[in-house]
Amino acid sequence: MRVRPAGQNALLVEFADAEHAGAFHAELLRRRGAGVLPPVREIVPGARTVLLDGVTGRDALARQLDQWDVPLGAVADGDVVTLPVVYDGPDLAEVAGLWGVSEEDVAARHASYTYRVAFCGFAPGFGYLAGLPEELHVPRRATPRTRVPAGAVALAGGYSAVYPRATPGGWQLIGTMPDPGVLWDVARESAALLSPGTRVRFAPAGLTPRGAAPAPAAQPPQGLGTPAAPAPAPRESQELKR
Repeated sequence: MRVRPAGQNALLVEFADAEHAGAFHAELLRRRGAGVLPPVREIVPGARTVLLDGVTGRDALARQLDQWDVPLGAVADGDVVTLPVVYDGPDLAEVAGLWGVSEEDVAARHASYTYRVAFCGFAPGFGYLAGLPEELHVPRRATPRTRVPAGAVALAGGYSAVYPRATPGGWQLIGTMPDPGVLWDVARESAALLSPGTRVRFAPAGLTPRGAAPAPAAQPPQGLGTPAAPAPAPRESQELKR
C-alpha cells in the first residue's frame, strides 16, 4: 500500500495488483457500514487504486491506513443484476480457440460465473467485471476496432464488460446484450446500472451462439426495479486500455 495526497482533501491509495485494491475497497465499505470509518465523502475504486475524496483529517487518516490489517479475498458484495446476452460475437471462435473449447462451451462457461463490478470507467455506465478464473483470461485484440457497437459483451485480460454505447475498443467480442440502454439512463436516479460492488450474472438466450432466440430483458437490482433471483453456484471451481 502506498498512500499519496491528492488535491486538497483527498488520498490516493495505490496497490501492486487488483486483488489488494479490491480487498481494501471492501474493507472501506465494511468499516463505513459499521460506522467506524472516519469522514470520507466519496470512495472511488480503480484497477489498482482507491481514491478517498472529501477526507476530514487527511494526514491522520493516512497514518491509520498504514496500520490496517486488510484480509485478501474480501470483496464488497452488492446487489445482483442479471444481464441478457446472445452469444453471437465476432470473436467468439477466437476465444473458443484460446480456451480450447467449442463456441457453445464459451457461452456456457461465461454465463456460469457470478461477476463483480470492480470499478467503472472508460465510458458512462461501463463496468469492469471481475470473476473469470485466471485460466480463462484472454488478451486484447492486436488491432482495436474503430467502432464497437453498443451492447457488445466483451472480454479483455481478466475482465468482462458490456459496452453501453458505440465506441472504439480492443476487447474480444463474444456476444450482444439486446437492450444496452438500461446500462446508462440519465432519467434514472442512479444513472449507472452497474456500480462498484454490484454482482452481475449473464443470462444466455439459449447456448447456441448462432441464431439464438431473443434474450429476456435485463433484471436490475433492488432500488432500480425487481431484484434478480439469487445466482446458482458456478459450474466450476489485470493496466487497462480499450
